[in-house]
Amino acid sequence: MPGFELFGDLERKEVNDVLESGILMRYGFDAARNGHWKAKELEQAICNTFNVNHAQLVSSGTAALTTALAVLGVGAGDEVIMPTFTFVASFEAVLSVGAVPVLVDVDDSLTLNPDAVQAAITPATKCVMPVHMCGSMADLGALQDICKEHDLVLLEDACQSIGAKYKGRYLGTIGDAGTYSFDFVKTITCGEGGAVVTNNDKTYQALDAYSDHGHDHKGVDRGADLHPYLGYNFRISELHAAVGLAQIKRLEEFLSIQKKNYDLLKSILATIPQISFRRIPDETGDSCGSISWFLPTEEKAKAVVAKLKAEGILGGNFYWYDNNWHYVRNWHHLKDIAIYNKLNIEQIETLERLSSKDFSVSDAILSRCITTNISLSWTEEQIKEKGEKLKSIIESVL
Repeated sequence: MPGFELFGDLERKEVNDVLESGILMRYGFDAARNGHWKAKELEQAICNTFNVNHAQLVSSGTAALTTALAVLGVGAGDEVIMPTFTFVASFEAVLSVGAVPVLVDVDDSLTLNPDAVQAAITPATKCVMPVHMCGSMADLGALQDICKEHDLVLLEDACQSIGAKYKGRYLGTIGDAGTYSFDFVKTITCGEGGAVVTNNDKTYQALDAYSDHGHDHKGVDRGADLHPYLGYNFRISELHAAVGLAQIKRLEEFLSIQKKNYDLLKSILATIPQISFRRIPDETGDSCGSISWFLPTEEKAKAVVAKLKAEGILGGNFYWYDNNWHYVRNWHHLKDIAIYNKLNIEQIETLERLSSKDFSVSDAILSRCITTNISLSWTEEQIKEKGEKLKSIIESVL
């Protein structure tokens, strides 16, 4: 996810505006900032770009998930259904608000299996949290139907799929709220940062307050603000927002390059009849940030990974089955409840059962899957060279 790959004069100009004013905080100091309000400008740009009513910037994608869960009323004793394949931040955020992460299988879209979601619903279920992994989308139509049937919150974790769409609507804007990450290795970057988006006015007011110590932001200055509710400090800085403001102006440029490079590399891999590709619920909406492909067996996948490593070209290719950060199989700290703070009884009981849960459906999918990230900086010649090397190694193993 390559926002950091193309960084230039536009980003420097926005950052220098902040440095020249000397005001690094997003709130207050009105007279001294010389008219520069980078966070406010970026929030408006997010709304305009993704056609959503409200955007609240925060300090990270994890903070975005935590803030969204809190203001959507998810807390102690509530169950949040989430996929076995995601980033650790997803369950970290659920635990941080006192809720219970309920992990369920993914399907060949590499996202939540709607049938597994339906089977996991209990009276304690409060929220379904699809994670749009590796640039593409979950089956939002099916998940919307499930949430409507059971009166559940639908929170989209779109941190890895900025710019992707489902049936013409941007990911993150379809559920009750959606989250984006702008860290250093996302489609567009702030260096560090995130955002929650929503079309609900009341939800936005709560997001705005919760992410800044409960400030209602209605006073003539910060000292005059009221605090109707408790909140926390998840603010983004003006410096980080400035970088993101430049990057969001380049989003279509980045997506266009990704698609071109994706199409060329996939056309080479598609000539290998024994491999298959990830199912994408809406292929026209794919952000094309990566290509996920399947080998016939776990044994063949591991052999390909070993040969890529031996040839020194494993970089940029991910075998999620053995990954420490993205798949339940190696989340030992979660299974062992290796946590600094005390958890509530519902959280402890659920995590104690995690090690014995059957995720064989997910195992069968992830054990055969390799994901190849798409770079913005590749030339056509480099893509062809990369594709032919991949093809040669895959064919030699097969």
